[in-house]
Amino acid sequence: MKIRSFLLILMLTVIALPSDAVLKEKDLTQTLSILRNELEKAHDDLGEEQKRLTEVSDKMRKQIVETMSRANQNALMLYSQKQDFVFDLTYACHEATDQYNKFHNDVLPFRQWVNKSNVEVARYDSLIQSLSTMPVMMLDERAKIDRNVCLTLAVNIRRMVLENSQTLQEYMRYYQMSETHLKNLNDYAQKRYSDIQNSIFRNGDENYLTIISNLRSHLSSTRLTVEGKYTTDKKVRSQWDAGVILFLFGAILVYGIIAVILNQIIMRLIVTRLMHRGMFNESIKTKFFAKRACIIMTTTVITFAVILNIISAVMEQNFILMASNLLTQFAWLMSVILISILIRVESERTMKTFFIYLPLLFMGFIIIAFRIVLIPNDIVNLFLPPLLLACMIWQGYTIKKYRTLVQKKDSYYALISQTVFVISVICSWVGYTLMSVQILIWWIMQLTCILSITCLKDWYSGLATRKEISSMPITKTWFYYFFTKVITPTAAVASFLLSIYWAAEVFNLTDMTRKVFLEKFINSENFVVSLNSISIVIILWFVFSYLNFMMKSLVRYHYNKIDRQNAESRSVMFVNVIQVFILGAWFLISLSIFHVSNEWIVVISGGFSTGIGFASKDIIENIYYGISLMAGRIRIGDIIVCDGIRGKVKSISYTSTMIEAVDGSVIAFTNSQLFTKNCKNLTQNHGFEVSVVEAGIAYGTSVDLARKLIVEAVSALPCVDKTNGHKVSVLLKELSDSCVTLKIVSWVHAQTAAADSCTILECVYNTLNKNNIEIPFPQRDIHIIPAE
Repeated sequence: MKIRSFLLILMLTVIALPSDAVLKEKDLTQTLSILRNELEKAHDDLGEEQKRLTEVSDKMRKQIVETMSRANQNALMLYSQKQDFVFDLTYACHEATDQYNKFHNDVLPFRQWVNKSNVEVARYDSLIQSLSTMPVMMLDERAKIDRNVCLTLAVNIRRMVLENSQTLQEYMRYYQMSETHLKNLNDYAQKRYSDIQNSIFRNGDENYLTIISNLRSHLSSTRLTVEGKYTTDKKVRSQWDAGVILFLFGAILVYGIIAVILNQIIMRLIVTRLMHRGMFNESIKTKFFAKRACIIMTTTVITFAVILNIISAVMEQNFILMASNLLTQFAWLMSVILISILIRVESERTMKTFFIYLPLLFMGFIIIAFRIVLIPNDIVNLFLPPLLLACMIWQGYTIKKYRTLVQKKDSYYALISQTVFVISVICSWVGYTLMSVQILIWWIMQLTCILSITCLKDWYSGLATRKEISSMPITKTWFYYFFTKVITPTAAVASFLLSIYWAAEVFNLTDMTRKVFLEKFINSENFVVSLNSISIVIILWFVFSYLNFMMKSLVRYHYNKIDRQNAESRSVMFVNVIQVFILGAWFLISLSIFHVSNEWIVVISGGFSTGIGFASKDIIENIYYGISLMAGRIRIGDIIVCDGIRGKVKSISYTSTMIEAVDGSVIAFTNSQLFTKNCKNLTQNHGFEVSVVEAGIAYGTSVDLARKLIVEAVSALPCVDKTNGHKVSVLLKELSDSCVTLKIVSWVHAQTAAADSCTILECVYNTLNKNNIEIPFPQRDIHIIPAE
């Protein structure tokens, strides 16, 4: 890669160097002088760069030789693999496709360079022709010298550029040969990948009952396969001999034992002593001793992964590289599960939670071990089904024993694991053993992702609860909502694809899996759908939903800041417009991702709009009136009277308005009703309305005295408004049969008008009684006429 980058820069420099251009000068003599200076500079620079190019050429030749050598090695490995050795075959296919992809990505643009060099050669041909045919008699001595020097330099530069072009053409031929060879390897590998895919998902082997019925024959066949694959040939030594593999695998196990001993010493001797000496508080000390076993396992797995990474970086043995890579991935998966248990599970439940996941982890390790030693299909088909059955029984036992002793989510995950085991056992026993491996590895990867996501979510939610984020303004909690509404669900969607991808890596089917993700399973002129496009649309939904939530929250925050009382009603219009705009943008982007054609949208929308237009006339009318209401005619919290019903506006939607009546009932009015019927808004002006109560005084009582007393008493009530020029008035209404009726007029708040009217009436009664003003009541004199 370094050679490629260096050569790329060098070639661009070499091609760009001959920029010996002159412009129109005072005369020909000066033009020749400037051209000479430019050509001399270009000649010197090109000479230096050509020396450097010569040095790089040796490295390029070596790189091409290494590429061809590795390609031939991969060809021999790939063409010699048997179809029954799936792990061996997938490893060989992966090496071939990986080399082709890297070569294809790193290929240099030789053809463009050669074309540019040919252009330069043609340019210098024209320059040489022009200089050589220039009449000498019209030049002075200095111009003649400059002309001769320019001609010599132009010829030399042309020769150097032509040599560079020829060198590039030679390299291009080598690269084309390598590309052709690697492409043939890649095509063959893709065919074998297709065969492997068919053997996993379509064409199963013999079911396990048939294998058991012919057990002796299968054992004999398996023995021959093992002897043929793992018996060492003393004449030729290979990096993949059984003895070498067992030795190196044993060395890896030794490193694992070293990691165990190292962490036991650190945790049980050093850290434990520090705990006993009181260097940590009692809470940390209690948690450490309760979780010490799980902590030791976690640090051991992490240490083992680090050791494997160091080994793979230092050693170049192919088996070590492959085994270290697979074991490192498994170690990181196991460490993630253990860390998740340590963070989110209580101290007394850590080991019980670990035991409930142990059957799945054990089976995952067995599959990784099979992959590392490249187990033949015969052995996999013979031993994996009973192993899966045993682990399924083990998983059921752990669920029965620990189900009530662990958290509910861990219990649910264990039940899902049991279901996956059942499916895997069924697949393996009916002959689809490799499919059962894929299903099991997928669930291990998926479970790891789920535990990671839930662990982070629970931890962050706990942190938010401790800091009381829910009570903070949106300007300080935006990241919390971004994490919960975007990052977490996006990670969940991505984890599904990643777990499938990682599971496919067991058989080195990652390239094929990538193609499946991009495969357009609906591919028409007007509509295109793939797993990748569906995932992108779902993730964009989370993003746009978060934007919608944030914009609505910011609008409400702004109006609450400037006018808390009317914030809800003033923000409802902006909130709905923002929602329509943002979700509409998501819908349009989704249509673009699915490659929905404009013509199809027009045709479909035209048909729908015709039918929907007739069916939703009233709805559209209510939506129109709803927008008008949101614009300010009625606000949330207003007191209105509509159709004889008095109440408080609770919400305004596009189709209806909810009102809480004075009796506590909630009534829905369509928005059109509020326009077509006599609707009174009692709070839109200043929030007060007139309260009129009546009282009677006896004939002969001074009306002026009664008026004065009542005005003073009522005006002193806190519920009566005296602002905006509002005054209490007492008017004589009528001369009734038994009393003089007075009308007391005052202004009270619309929201409490009913209660305030009662308060005023009570105040009038008390005032009249206190001042000995008689309040007459209807009475009738009955005259009894004696009978004659």
